[in-house]
Amino acid sequence: MKHFNRIFTPAALAWIFPLLLIIPNIVLAFTERDPLLSKVTDVILPLGVYYILMSITVVVGRAVLFCLPFMVLACFQIVLLYLYGESIIAIDMFLNIATTNTKEVSELLSNLIIAIITVLIIYLPPIIWAIMTLFRHSRCSNHDLRRLRLTGVSLSSVGLILLLSCYIVIPSFSICRAIFPVNVISNMVEAVNRTIRTADYHYTSSSYTFSPRLTHHRDMPELYVLVVGETSRADNWQLYGYDRPTNPRLSMREGLKVFKKTLSESNTTHKSVPMMLSPLTSVNFGDSIYFTKSICDAFNEAGFNTAFFSNQQRNHSFIDFFAYQAQTTEFIRDDHQGSLDDELIAHLREFVDRSPSDKLFVVLHCYGSHFNYRERYDDNSRKFLPDNASEASKQNRSELVNAYDNTVVFTDAMLDNLISYVDSLAIPAAVIYTSDHGEDIFDDARGRFLHASPTPTFTQLHVPFVIWTSGAYRNNFPDIDSQLAGHSSDNVSSSASVFPTTLSLAGIVSPKINSALDLTSPYYSEPSRHYLNDYNEAVDLEKAGFRNFDFDKAKENNISIL
Repeated sequence: MKHFNRIFTPAALAWIFPLLLIIPNIVLAFTERDPLLSKVTDVILPLGVYYILMSITVVVGRAVLFCLPFMVLACFQIVLLYLYGESIIAIDMFLNIATTNTKEVSELLSNLIIAIITVLIIYLPPIIWAIMTLFRHSRCSNHDLRRLRLTGVSLSSVGLILLLSCYIVIPSFSICRAIFPVNVISNMVEAVNRTIRTADYHYTSSSYTFSPRLTHHRDMPELYVLVVGETSRADNWQLYGYDRPTNPRLSMREGLKVFKKTLSESNTTHKSVPMMLSPLTSVNFGDSIYFTKSICDAFNEAGFNTAFFSNQQRNHSFIDFFAYQAQTTEFIRDDHQGSLDDELIAHLREFVDRSPSDKLFVVLHCYGSHFNYRERYDDNSRKFLPDNASEASKQNRSELVNAYDNTVVFTDAMLDNLISYVDSLAIPAAVIYTSDHGEDIFDDARGRFLHASPTPTFTQLHVPFVIWTSGAYRNNFPDIDSQLAGHSSDNVSSSASVFPTTLSLAGIVSPKINSALDLTSPYYSEPSRHYLNDYNEAVDLEKAGFRNFDFDKAKENNISIL
């Protein structure tokens, strides 16, 4: 016991603990693309501060427990680096935690066991050590405290000089973006700020209006269905050149237009869906999202009867707010956790049957190809086997891809069934489908899985976008059908074009429609490629974090990223 006490002293704890806290900074120095000066500053300055904190009291165990919040952030950061291989804890990551249901969280955590065990091995022992020193009333000597303080002040002084140099040498340098954990704390504060502003949305958007004008005959019955997919990547769609028959039914569907060069401007649901459902793009999303209403309200103003049926759970986000701007709103997953997306069709049928209006607009928000993939389709869509892998690992990639492809087969069947029903009404109608974002499935050396990473990948942004029009629609509006076909080979942003295109299909004219983004317009212009980053800034896609794999995939698909 004496030998144990000589090794595990309060002084030893005080010297070791800051080295454990600085682990994320060291890893980030290798993963990030920041200038070398910034990386060195990110290690030296926080390390100096940690040593100063260790020297504030002779009761080192108390100082360690005081640093518990920094330890939690370090754990979170290491888990994030394990998951995505780069980047700090983003604002969107905090918002995702607030808006993701518990089942999704449990599914994700179950596949992060290695990372969780790693952080426990690193940070649980010093906590136990600190508690033991408190129980034993162990104290650090004044001599050791002076050495700790001198080390901390020296490192901090050098760090401050380096910090000043960063501001002088590096354009747009900010401690709130470059130094861990200051950047993460800043992101957390911004996430809280956005949450507060989101809660006030009903007040800030109350005066917004689309001032629409209907150009189609008011007595003509019409139905427009906007299907918002989830986590569907175009790379796994047969319609997009995939070598597996994942779209056997849509491939045979007459009247379908496929836009093969479509990218989303966000890899997160809580941003991409509001952009699709509003006149906003990554360029003006920022503060404008708090003042803008949705496509449902635009159709309301134009005299349509509107509905929003979702197979997602409510999460108090803009998607919920937009959903309740429809005249009829149902979240079917609230009552049936195991609901498959094809159940949305029954709700659509019921709405059409009981609707007092002949002009209808419906949004169907799917659960799509969200992990765990095996739970997103029925046995009839189980075409690719084996598909039972639920553990996310590179070794299981083939089974994960099989299961993922089966989700696409199910989506194909669901959309074809939906189109068959709409077609049976024999009225001018359209079904518009796209996905909020794509997905990574261990596609390259980065070993990324899922989506919503702080920096995007090509497979997270390359999404399917298809528009079907009925025979009656094509007969009544042949020019529109011709324009859609003509733009099918153009570069498209789903985030920017879904809103204006859907309204224009319905003959709705509004000052909020940008004809340059409208795929039914002869004035359509291919957009500059942007990505809505964590700070709600529209950055050029080529500078958003793409790596060689992503550039190669874009070139392979003949998609412009400029």
